[in-house]
Amino acid sequence: MIETQSGRTALAAPTRRIQAAGTHFAYRDHGPTSGIPVVFLHHFTAVIDDWDPRVIDGIAADRRVITFDNRGIGGSGGRTPATVEAMADDAIAFLRALDLGPVDLMGFSLGGFVAQAIIEREPALVRRLVLTGTGPAGGAGVGEFNRRMASDTLRGALTLRDPKPLLFFTRTPNGKAAADAYMARISERTDDRVRRTTIRNVAAQITAIHRWGAREPMDLTVVEHPVLVANGEDDRMVPTRSSFDLAHDLPNATLRIYPDAGHGGVFQHHDRFVADVLAFLR
Repeated sequence: MIETQSGRTALAAPTRRIQAAGTHFAYRDHGPTSGIPVVFLHHFTAVIDDWDPRVIDGIAADRRVITFDNRGIGGSGGRTPATVEAMADDAIAFLRALDLGPVDLMGFSLGGFVAQAIIEREPALVRRLVLTGTGPAGGAGVGEFNRRMASDTLRGALTLRDPKPLLFFTRTPNGKAAADAYMARISERTDDRVRRTTIRNVAAQITAIHRWGAREPMDLTVVEHPVLVANGEDDRMVPTRSSFDLAHDLPNATLRIYPDAGHGGVFQHHDRFVADVLAFLR
């Protein structure tokens, strides 16, 4: 019997904590209480409050959804690792502490790197994989902080504004409107929010991202899991070409590219993305 979702939505699910691998991990549990969970792995600098509630609640209408902060991030303790592989080890420890497995993984950006490292380490822990706004280890342009990213980040810092509207969305009228709507949505939750990512832990993530881009590529051709790869058509953070590369190299992949959208295309087109994810996971 599926529990009603009252108290288990993106705005109402309480922040819980569990100990694993020597630290306490903060997490939230949404939607039904049974079935194979979909575990979200989030992007560079993000905390659990940065997930789009329309994506969480859209998927949680059908599936149990778990979001969590990795070591040193948001409400979790410890210091952020400086490699994607160590982040994957922490995620695996978290999943085992909750006695979860197999799970479906939804990795966005840096979270997509972590999802791939989890597949490399513990393939039996995962049933299906959703990779959004991300790229393969050692891929062209992956892990590089290009001029557009640097200028947008600096512009956000100088104006004391969150750079996500510049980094995640196109500068077309549609993109700007989508950016405003997304920022309003992630501000809807006002209670039980977690702390922002500190400069020290951001620096560790930057190192991890750079190392992922510089490491030897994984042999993605041996990955047997079904994978949904999704992105916007103009991603300025992880080149959209990387999504094509993933879909080409993964033998059981489906590709979705959303129009007039960037790195946050899955948030801009959240209705289409949620429908695509639920159809894929079914």
